[in-house]
Amino acid sequence: MTIDDIQQIAVIGAGLMGHGIAQEFAFAGYQVRLHDVSQAQVDTGIERIRDNLQLFVENNLAEPHQIDETLSRVHGSDQLGTVAGEADFVIEAVIENLPLKQEVFRQLDQVCPPHTILASNTTAQMPSQIGAFTQRQDKILNTHYFNPPYLIPLVELIRSPKTSDETLQVAYDLMVKIGKTPAIIQKEVPGFVGPRLQAAVIREAFSIVERGIASAEDVDLVVRNSFGRRLSVAGPFQVFELAGWDLVLAAFEELYKDLNSSSEINPLLREMVEAEKLGIKSGQGFYEWTPERIDEIRDRMNRVLIDRMQDDAKRDR
Repeated sequence: MTIDDIQQIAVIGAGLMGHGIAQEFAFAGYQVRLHDVSQAQVDTGIERIRDNLQLFVENNLAEPHQIDETLSRVHGSDQLGTVAGEADFVIEAVIENLPLKQEVFRQLDQVCPPHTILASNTTAQMPSQIGAFTQRQDKILNTHYFNPPYLIPLVELIRSPKTSDETLQVAYDLMVKIGKTPAIIQKEVPGFVGPRLQAAVIREAFSIVERGIASAEDVDLVVRNSFGRRLSVAGPFQVFELAGWDLVLAAFEELYKDLNSSSEINPLLREMVEAEKLGIKSGQGFYEWTPERIDEIRDRMNRVLIDRMQDDAKRDR
């Protein structure tokens, strides 16, 4: 099987991630089938695609005619067999619940053609676990997108010990073809690469606040206005090679002794959840979240991501 054999895409789950993933394939010219547990949820996902495409048009990332053209390639249904029965490549994007994902993959294994590749957009579950009850474990892997998937280019491709080289190559070629930046994760581990690095940062951030070293607001200020800016253009290995590993070693000799290395969840995080200080969804966390403040940070993040996409598009011309 090669990239030329991929003609039809199925996306299972039309919510936060799924509709954006479907959008990208349809925008790139693929026929896409979108599934959710009700037709109403499918229809909501398609409307969100329309809104996203309108945002693209407003920022010169798409032409007006591409809205209807893209939507014409997206067909939704609440019937799994209708969506996946003729798919060549399936991406599952349901909630982070392992038994549910396993059941979805078990059903997909039954309704999909034998050649179909089954991928999961899970943030943390291993592909070998998700596909444990299928008869095509060589054709299973994870394709981990980052939110929002239509603005962030990276997709982590995570193989299990049974994922074939052919499956991995087809997934890689497919992501490149639709304009993504795929990174191959050769060994399955919880959290892969991106989420593990984020977990390490937030673990130290919670420790800093818990110990009274700095407030959450000042931690955010430090990250946004220092190494956060560098990391948007160069990865950690590139950044530190600019400095030199001898200097890094000297700096870390003392620093490492004081970093948080606990394998336990920080008690401050548990306290926040128990107090229902969940962030935007509850209106309060380390910050007070008014509707205006929510709109402001979302608009700011989208603006930065769109600016970066515009820069990338100019370079590609």
